[in-house]
Amino acid sequence: MGEVATYLCTGCPLGCRLEVEVVEEDVVEVRGFACRRGERYGRQEHLDPRRSVTTTVWIEGAVIPRVPVRSAEEVPKDRIGDVVGALRGLRVQAPVHRGDVVLEDAAGTGIDVIVTRDLARVGAAPEHAPGA
Repeated sequence: MGEVATYLCTGCPLGCRLEVEVVEEDVVEVRGFACRRGERYGRQEHLDPRRSVTTTVWIEGAVIPRVPVRSAEEVPKDRIGDVVGALRGLRVQAPVHRGDVVLEDAAGTGIDVIVTRDLARVGAAPEHAPGA
């Protein structure tokens, strides 16, 4: 028997307590999961833990001063501070639309940071859907 690490799975709402058995840096078994996502989560969490990064950045010309953003993909856990640091002091201009990239290749991770909310420019005419 090898080393056993325990994790709380966040792959679904069940929150299974996982046991990940490792021999010589290789995951040999994941126990305690109730769905396939749990098994994948246990392997990923032990070998290469990743998290979504969500925060806000300054926006100029909008009705509110900050706009919510997130990483387009999960970031390696040990690089989260680098990504947040790269966003510090970033200012974007309104208007922005959900999915717009505000920072490409954040901190050299190859992962973009995107806007998660539409914000119009203050004083701009409202955008109309085609045919409206």
